[in-house]
Amino acid sequence: MNKIENLSEFANKRYGQNFLKNDAIIKRIIQSIPNDNLKVAEIGPGLGDLTKELILTRNVTAFEVDKRLCEHLQTTFSHAIHTDRLKINCGDVLKHWEENSLLNENYHLVANLPYYIATNIILKALKDEQCQSILVMVQKEVAEKFSAQAGEKAFSGLSVLTQTVGFGELLFDVGAENFVPPPKVTSSILLIRKNRSEDNKDFEDFLKVAFKQPRKKLSKNLATHYPKDKIEMLLTELEISLTIRPHEAKTSMYHHLYNELNKDNIDGKQQ
Repeated sequence: MNKIENLSEFANKRYGQNFLKNDAIIKRIIQSIPNDNLKVAEIGPGLGDLTKELILTRNVTAFEVDKRLCEHLQTTFSHAIHTDRLKINCGDVLKHWEENSLLNENYHLVANLPYYIATNIILKALKDEQCQSILVMVQKEVAEKFSAQAGEKAFSGLSVLTQTVGFGELLFDVGAENFVPPPKVTSSILLIRKNRSEDNKDFEDFLKVAFKQPRKKLSKNLATHYPKDKIEMLLTELEISLTIRPHEAKTSMYHHLYNELNKDNIDGKQQ
């Protein structure tokens, strides 16, 4: 593999680049991919350290936004590209993402995502019917929000969306010392195994209302958008405390509340 000297200077702050340089962690990531023969979509391959291991057992389609890194990858992996083991798409992955799917076949998503784009990418993958699992390195706080269980402080609307389509798990943390240049935060490996896909913007908007002020009562948050008496009636029917906080309610309860509160609504507004 071609070497690039002085990785700290090469890293592009615009894209939030931090290169993982620990082979043991790379192997743990590889081992965490579901054991099947599906293609892998890798977002942000960077210098190709993870890509090098992926193509040993998988066909990979990689998406890289940095033109300099695209040129490096095309040179470094010329043989894998020639033998169709690897395909590289240069440019913004969100522009490559088709209306319904990133790839035209079932795949696993693997990525080292910078904070500024991580949540959007994961949400896109949750909706993608072809995406069967999501294995990403993200800022620890982001991983916690997607993988938290009801009752945990990190439980959020993102947790509910994850549990709606599958199961999220924070596998392990990756310290800043494993990157060049070292980031200012701790990273974590997040795995989401999907059972299905769902794209419901109205439900997402409902969750934003429910979690708008996470430490206030759920009923108070919902009352900014729905009739207070109806909210209290539904909570009472479910035998749920009127003082319950958003992070204490289970995913199934959010779906029930959403369905009941929007029965007679158009665009979430009372008619």
